[in-house]
Amino acid sequence: MPPVNHRFFSYLCTMTKKFKHIKFIAFDADDTLWDCQSHFEIVENQLFELIKPWCDDPAAELLTTEAGNMEDLGFGSKAFTLSVIETAIRIGGDRLSAVQLNQLLQAGKQLLHLPATPLPEVEDTLRTLADRYPLCVFTKGELQDQENKLYRSGLDKYFLHVEITSDKTESEFSALCGHLGILPGELLMVGNSFKSDIAPAVAIGASAVHIPYHVTWQLEHSEEFEHERVVKIGHFSEVLNLL
Repeated sequence: MPPVNHRFFSYLCTMTKKFKHIKFIAFDADDTLWDCQSHFEIVENQLFELIKPWCDDPAAELLTTEAGNMEDLGFGSKAFTLSVIETAIRIGGDRLSAVQLNQLLQAGKQLLHLPATPLPEVEDTLRTLADRYPLCVFTKGELQDQENKLYRSGLDKYFLHVEITSDKTESEFSALCGHLGILPGELLMVGNSFKSDIAPAVAIGASAVHIPYHVTWQLEHSEEFEHERVVKIGHFSEVLNLL
């Protein structure tokens, strides 16, 4: 019989007590349940190659466009594609051909059909959790695009509730709790973005599990902080050890 790792056992006991009051678990979608950002980066690199003869920092130019469009366009593949085309025209102007712009457009439209293949450990973990807790998807973006990705992923059967919103702030998290019929302290949010998934959840009194992804959209970067209701893990299946 292998020796007991008392430190790890103590850690698991502490985490289990921490989340014993949880009644609903919410999951972010993009880059938590399936890969998304790496597909966007392929289109970004296509834009960067096209406009780099006329600017020093193509990535900064795109980021400026996206930030400026955020209030009107929000998040998602369609907003991103419009920002890519706008950046190309702003930087390249009439030096770019209709063929080149159309190539960018078609690359952006392909994002509407990205595979949404579940990341490693995701489906097995959700299957186990669904027998213990009610689960929901809480994600931001364009409604039809996010719905289609969820259905393509095949994960929709594990969720009792799906909520797609234009943003994820404290207000949206509070509304989610109201829709689920729970108190904020009874919600556990699981996601990859500290800015959108973790900080606002903690701010309303919920708990959160942070699973960083290897790529992060620049506009989602934020300073992380430690909190008694936040746990950071490296693998999706580790959620099971916390509950």
